[in-house]
Amino acid sequence: MNRRMLSREDEISAETPVTLSDQKAINTFSTLHSRHILLTTTLSEKATEKEYLTDVSSELELSDDDDLVPYKIGDAFVSLRVEEVRELLEGEIKVIDDEIEELEGKVRDDKEKMDELKVVLYAKFGKSINLEA
Repeated sequence: MNRRMLSREDEISAETPVTLSDQKAINTFSTLHSRHILLTTTLSEKATEKEYLTDVSSELELSDDDDLVPYKIGDAFVSLRVEEVRELLEGEIKVIDDEIEELEGKVRDDKEKMDELKVVLYAKFGKSINLEA
């Protein structure tokens, strides 16, 4: 069993009472952290989806505008001219760009709120609280 003496700093912070407002701040941080992880995962997925659509759009540049290519709408594939598919892909890429921008804003806002809470909680609890991933 590993035993050690508490330093004076650890001893003081171990005696720090947790008030209701402290508990609310900790819970808020936890909620923000969970949402931050979810948003960054979703952001990564959207970036990958945009990359795929951009690749497909680049591949279509090699085709003639009158060629027919399959385009997935829901669960069905429809044969459309390359020009129409390019336009549809541009629309999808624009929608994904808007979603990415919105997600980035939410991630940034959550990060700012988490940083503010970290300052407050670390100031009060010091090393006795761990707010890192």
